[in-house]
Amino acid sequence: MKALHDIKEVYFIGIGGIGMSALARYFKAKGKKVSGYDKTETALTKQLVGEGIEVHYEDDEKYIAKEAGIVVYTPAIPASNRELTYYRHHHYPLLKRSDVLGEITKSSFNICIAGTHGKTTITTMTAHLLRHSGYGCNAFLGGIAANYNSNFWSSENNVCVVEADEYDRSFLKLHPDIAVISAMDADHLDIYGTEEEMQLAFVEFAAKVKKGGSLISKWGLKRAAALSALQNADQQFTYSLQNNKADAYAANITNRQGGYVFDVHTKEGWLKAVELNMGGLHNIENAVAAITVAKRIGIEDEKIKAAMAAFRGVKRRFEYIIPPSGDSTTVYVDDYAHHPAELEALLKGARLLFAERRCTVIFQPHLFSRTRDFGEAFAATLDIADEVILLPVYPARELPIAGVSSRLIFDKMKNEHKYIMDKEEALEWIKHKYGQKKPGLLITAGAGDIDQMVLQVKEILENMNGEK
Repeated sequence: MKALHDIKEVYFIGIGGIGMSALARYFKAKGKKVSGYDKTETALTKQLVGEGIEVHYEDDEKYIAKEAGIVVYTPAIPASNRELTYYRHHHYPLLKRSDVLGEITKSSFNICIAGTHGKTTITTMTAHLLRHSGYGCNAFLGGIAANYNSNFWSSENNVCVVEADEYDRSFLKLHPDIAVISAMDADHLDIYGTEEEMQLAFVEFAAKVKKGGSLISKWGLKRAAALSALQNADQQFTYSLQNNKADAYAANITNRQGGYVFDVHTKEGWLKAVELNMGGLHNIENAVAAITVAKRIGIEDEKIKAAMAAFRGVKRRFEYIIPPSGDSTTVYVDDYAHHPAELEALLKGARLLFAERRCTVIFQPHLFSRTRDFGEAFAATLDIADEVILLPVYPARELPIAGVSSRLIFDKMKNEHKYIMDKEEALEWIKHKYGQKKPGLLITAGAGDIDQMVLQVKEILENMNGEK
């Protein structure tokens, strides 16, 4: 295979994925001809087309790029895909997204951010801090940064901020100078088999930090001893929400208009009155991690504070669809949470910010295997809410598993105010039965296609609020 800089045309199978589209944008920014296939047209694929990237939605080899120097595909694409089959039979260079990121990061200074929760927000915050401060970076994000409405941007500075995905062991292809690990809770057991094997993969990722680099990990991780024993990173740092045993932590937290003001302790001293304009205490912790990275590369305190105050969040990460204000009856939050730990952080953070509001959650379980593995944990977490609507399981890449459905979670819940509905039924329920007797907090959560409901839910709520 040619070196990436010598390749003139790149084709993507599954181009609409959040990670794949970032790579497509990268190659487009490098002057390559880029095109690709995806199963469904989305707002993201429409954006790609608007940026000059050809996208089609029919799995047919007549649409493919015959002159492609490399073909990039996602593991979510089935082996039976006709286009993938064509390229394989005709011996084109076929690379997974992780392989390409591995090649890109061979020749740059890399900040690689991993974790079963929090990595998208920390990556986006970090990349924003570097961009806003003028330091500059190439950003490969697993979400859409609200400030820039994109999951990728480029810079002349040869620094990459990369979301390091543990799925399919993808992050082991990267070459970090600074590595961050935010969490290693059990997930993707279809890949790893056991929680222990997954944790060992995170240790292996940390061991890939280049000599002279830095490892930044959340205080109290289960493999903390194994991480501390690594000799490759010259400097190791820990961070926490408020545990003062960590090297970096937040203190003096106060709520302000759905966000926070707080101080951050670092090894270099205190950073006072940091503003964060998004909800969720877990996002303060994410900010502490991003600030720790920024301090490691020498960004000045005032630039860090200015960038954090300007940060507008990540689409579908504690995203205010209807923000708190004096004239809205309901606050509406949308979030990507699809693991019990993420869902718990979301619900607890929201309830602390809006303790006086009745909390209603519409949750779409993601993957049959995750529903099977964590059904009891999902049920206990959803019981935090006042009422819950469960949508059918979103299967993504999986086939159904006998006996596994949203009913598995439903039956384990103690909350009496619980329902199973499809999306249309849920919209009708909001329209006709959603309680408005006291100020409400409505949350939609999940990693499937629940995001397609958001604008409809917003319109219904705004009509309700307007009638009051």
